[in-house]
Amino acid sequence: MSSSVSSSTATSSNVFETGKYKTVLQTIESATRTTKSPIPVPPPKALLICMPTDAGQFPVLLLLHGYLLLNSFYSQLLQHVASHGFIVIAPQLYTVAGPDSSDEIKATAAITNWLTEGLQHLLPHHVKPNLTKLALAGHSRGGKTSFALALRKQLTTLKFSALIGIDPVDGMDKGKQTPPPVLTYVPHAFDLDMAVMVIGSGLGAVKRNPLFPPCAPKGVNHEDFYNECRQPACYFVVKDYGHVDMLDDDTKGIRGKSSYCLCKNGNSREPMRKFTGGIMVAFMKAYIEGDFSSLMAIKDGHETAPVELETVKFPQ
Repeated sequence: MSSSVSSSTATSSNVFETGKYKTVLQTIESATRTTKSPIPVPPPKALLICMPTDAGQFPVLLLLHGYLLLNSFYSQLLQHVASHGFIVIAPQLYTVAGPDSSDEIKATAAITNWLTEGLQHLLPHHVKPNLTKLALAGHSRGGKTSFALALRKQLTTLKFSALIGIDPVDGMDKGKQTPPPVLTYVPHAFDLDMAVMVIGSGLGAVKRNPLFPPCAPKGVNHEDFYNECRQPACYFVVKDYGHVDMLDDDTKGIRGKSSYCLCKNGNSREPMRKFTGGIMVAFMKAYIEGDFSSLMAIKDGHETAPVELETVKFPQ
């Protein structure tokens, strides 16, 4: 187990800025990779956990990474959300994966079921998880996995109260979905007993390289996911930013470098990451904690987003 404390001491109440809590980031090895674990109930997958350092009970967010990406690439996004009073858990679902995402869905269900017995052992005694306030989010293929779990393709012992798709993708094209398919192309078909938010990237459907398809192709991207959501559902599409622009500023290694050359990018990752983290915080405060003030401030324009939005839809 390793950890590091973020250096931020900002106290801004604006959700797009760093929140009032200092945070700590911990790396936890999985049960399968540890021969003799010092953790009483080790998790089924390796985890990256970000939490406030202050005493208190905090809602929990499970955040799933994108295809062939590492959970560590989301460390700045995790710290942003945690600084507003959330415990954020990012599992490493796989390092090598084929087209079938069934294993990721099963693994996410196993991690969800593990939370009740295992999470508190990984937290300081003064930091308590509130598992009655549990949200699920995923980026890219992780977004598809999140929707699949919310649609009960695997059962969990805990109930999610909110679902967030961060530029979710379900395959290469309409008719070329990866198994198990999630999209049905029937409007409002998703039978989800929770509030939903979909975040889309304006450049995700644009090819960067003629040899490779776009990272979030039309027909299987955020637009299609939102169309199948029922109310209450939020939808934001960010203009001039790409599919991986919410990742850390510096993503190392071959996987990290590929994120710069396979997907169309904006000029800087910081604005998209701040928007993604901020809108996630506002949405979860509203639908998990019952505090709609931040979400309404964004709707009314009192809190200005750090990006230009080409699509904005709030629950009707």
